[in-house]
Parts: sequence; C-alpha cells; structure tokens
Amino acid sequence: MPRAWKSPVTVRDTAPTPSEKSPQQQQLLLFAEPPPPARPFSVTPTPVRRLWFCIYLPNLPLEACRTSDAALAVVEEQHGIHRILQADPAATAMGIMSGQSANAALALLPTLQLEQRSLVCEQEQLKHLAAWLEQFSSFISIAGRDVLLLEIAGSLRLFGGLRELRRSISKGLREQGFSAAVAIAPTPLAATWLARAGRRVCIRAEESLGPTLRALPLGCLDWPAEQCESLLSMGVTHIGDCLRLPREGFTRRFGAERLLDLDRALGHLPDPRDSWRAPQRFCVDYEMTEEQSNRELLLNICHKLLLLNEQFLLSRQLGTQCLCFSFFHLKSAATELQLGAALADRAALRWLDLLKIRFEAMRLPEPVIAVRLRSGLSQPLQAETERLCFHSKGSAQRRYSIAQLAERLIARIGDQSVNALSMVAEHRPEQAWRAQSPLSGWSTSSLATRDNIKRPLWMLPEPALLPADRGYPLHKGCRLTLLDGPERVETGWWDEDGIARDYYTAVNGAGNRLWVFRNRQRSPEWYLHGLFG
Repeated sequence: MPRAWKSPVTVRDTAPTPSEKSPQQQQLLLFAEPPPPARPFSVTPTPVRRLWFCIYLPNLPLEACRTSDAALAVVEEQHGIHRILQADPAATAMGIMSGQSANAALALLPTLQLEQRSLVCEQEQLKHLAAWLEQFSSFISIAGRDVLLLEIAGSLRLFGGLRELRRSISKGLREQGFSAAVAIAPTPLAATWLARAGRRVCIRAEESLGPTLRALPLGCLDWPAEQCESLLSMGVTHIGDCLRLPREGFTRRFGAERLLDLDRALGHLPDPRDSWRAPQRFCVDYEMTEEQSNRELLLNICHKLLLLNEQFLLSRQLGTQCLCFSFFHLKSAATELQLGAALADRAALRWLDLLKIRFEAMRLPEPVIAVRLRSGLSQPLQAETERLCFHSKGSAQRRYSIAQLAERLIARIGDQSVNALSMVAEHRPEQAWRAQSPLSGWSTSSLATRDNIKRPLWMLPEPALLPADRGYPLHKGCRLTLLDGPERVETGWWDEDGIARDYYTAVNGAGNRLWVFRNRQRSPEWYLHGLFG
C-alpha cells in the first residue's frame, strides 16, 4: 500500500524538570549518552551574478566614414547597382532614403557626398570604441558588426552605481559622434535583443527576462531572413510566439541553434563570450585628403599621434624605448624615422623634442599623403616621485637628466657617436666593462660598482710600467705611498689570458690617487692601471 503523507506535527516538550523527577530517573539520566552534536549549518554558495551592458550602433556605416559636415550617404552594391544604405538627417530631409539608387539620390541632391561602405573602417571603429570602453570594464566583447558587450557587475561600485555608469558611457559615445542604443540584462543575448529593439531598459534579475523578451519582435533576433519569413508566414511575429511552439517541432524545422539562442537569452543555458583585449603595441595611421610638404603641419600631425600613444600607454601603465614614424608618398617608398630613448617613457612632449631634432635633418623625396606611428616593445613603467623645485617668478627653467642628454645627443649626431659604459661580471679589470648604446637598457646605475671593491672610472688602455726605487713604485719622479691593498686578482686560463696581480691604491706627492699593481707571475714590476677622480 502506498505510504500516506503526513503533515508535520509540532511537539511541545512536556518533560518534567529535574526537580520533579524521581531519584531513580535522575540516576538514569547521569548514565545516559549525551545528545549528538548539532550538525553544522550548510550554506549554499550564491551564484555569480552577471550583468551585461549592450551597445548597439545602428548608424555605424554612416558614422565610420564621416569626414565633413556636408550631407552624406553610404552606398552599397546590390545586384550590380549602387544603392543607398544609410543617409544622414540632412540627406533624408531632401527625400533620400535607404534602397534608393545612387543616381536617383544625386538627382535629388547634386551636392550629396557619397561614400562606399567600408567594413574595414567599421571594424576599426569598433576596436577603437572597445579600447575606450576598457576604462569601464575588464571584459569587452565584440559581438557583431555593430554590437559591443560589457560585463559590468564588478564595475558598479567603482562608478557610483548603475545609473552613473550608464550616463558616463552614453555621454562618452555622444561626444565621439556615435548614436547608440543601449540596454542592460543578465544575459548577453537578452541585452543585445533589447538594444536592437530600441528598448532602453535595465533588467537585473533573470526572473524578469521572460515577460520582457516575449514582447520583442523577430526583427531584433538577427536570424537568417529565410527563417524569419517562414516564421512570419506561420503567424509568429514575436519571441513569445516562438516560445509557445513545440520544442521538438521548432528544432526540426528551424534547427537546434535557434532553440539554443532562446534558451541562452532566458538564462537557461550558459552563454560564454570571447574577451577582446587591446594590442600591447601602439600603431595608428593618419591619412590626409591631399599631399602635404609643409613641415610644420607634419609636425603637428606627429604631435597628435604622440598624444594618442601617450594615452594608450598611460591606460596600461607602460612605456617604450622605441618609436617609428613612417611618412608615405604616392610614388616613392615610405620614409622612416626611428626614435630611441635611454629609459622607457610615454610622455608625448619628450618624444616630440627628439622628433624635432631628427626632423630638421630628414629629407622627404616627395610630399606626404599619410603618416603612421608604431611603438616598440612596451615594458612596465616605474614612476618616481619628483623633487620639489622652487623658482622665482619668471625664472622657470627646464632640467634634463643624464638619460635625456644622451637621447638628445644621439638624435643630433647619431647612435654610433654616443656610447655608455656598463659593468660586466668579470674579475679582470680589462674585461670588467664594455661599451654599449645608451638606448639598449642603459641607466645611470650601469656605472655603479660594488661597495666593497674600489675601482677607478678612468682606466688606461694598457697598464703603464712604473720605475721602482728599493721595491717601491715611482710616479713622475716621486715615490708613491701605498694606502690600501693588496687586492689579489688571479686566473683567466679559459681564454689564455690569465693574470696574477696584487692591486694597491696609492697616492703621489700632488695628492692624486692612483691604482697600481705588481705582477706575481712574471718579473715583479709595478704598473699604473687607473686614476681615481
């Protein structure tokens, strides 16, 4: 027989108190087993809540190619005929509309500016916006030709709440000249469909997705046109109509992918997305409408590109030691100009100073039609606290570090004419240093020596033989006084240049400090090897 379901019964404890129990009962209680320990309270982990911010750019083909304030229309070839894809408000007011042929549009407005649709420009604009949106979220996804998605659940507290975050993003898009439809939902597909439908809504709970999505038309789904027409012929005009259809029959007729889209939009299935990351190297082009040979104008263009590079590196806390400018010509090969820095930097003014020095000596075979700026490998930038400098009014002066001096000398006389010194892990003094370019990771610490070893900075190319008097070295006729030593330096058999010397710090009669040594291997003679400052 089936077991009958019983409702829970509340039982009130009516046991007598210890004072009411008999002595026999109290004795039994002393030997009774203690009650079992209470089970720990199990906490169910709260699922991670996601919140997706969708930016839909319906006029991206038009906004990506705008270069002036004139009436503009974007054309696209359809069956061999150029037809209007989009027109701005000025052109629309003159009767120009989508689907119209280009010739008919020019007949209505002869001054109309026609531009061929460029998917490359649209993609570049999307990447530019994605890089700009990285300041609001760490997860950016390019979800289509005209859709950007941001995961903003972790950014709400940083920007003062959802309303302030949405206001900041919308304001920034308008300032950059983009007209966008935005929507916020717990799933990326739901946010995308709401933005495509023009619903400026914010849904934070998955339980509220169903009623809102059911009212959306099929045109916001971005499904193939054949399937949408087939659904419309069946009388299915909204998402709610699709959800009421039998799942098996819907899958057989329209495919499993369409049913999975509906489940992902409602949050029944996960919907992972690829995260877009900006490149670590900066590269930007500036194309001019006509050839230019004015050097002042070219310098201004380069300055704008350097400011963009500074903003790019600043947002990533990076710097670079190398920049390359390419000046393109119509008939000749591009003219390249490379700049190097001793220390990684991002400041546009510092790079501009080096560019002006090199730009004076650069020869351009032809006028320039485009300029490209490419940065070298980026590296973490270590900022230092500046010192406080007090100047009187009108006497502001600019100070240059030793690294900046090296950069300016290289820009003026060339890399081959300026060298820096660096220490090498070698005990033999002749091979303990080397010359290198100041632009190859050189710093002021390259010349530093170990504290427990005193070595002069001024070394002779070859040790000079010193005369001796009763075993003591002489310098310019005066007997040297030995101060420190000996420092014994030996071996070097691996390259057949072994040594055995005892080094001393000595002082002559004029008070000059010298670095001398005495051979231990060959004849015990004294040599002068260096001078202290």
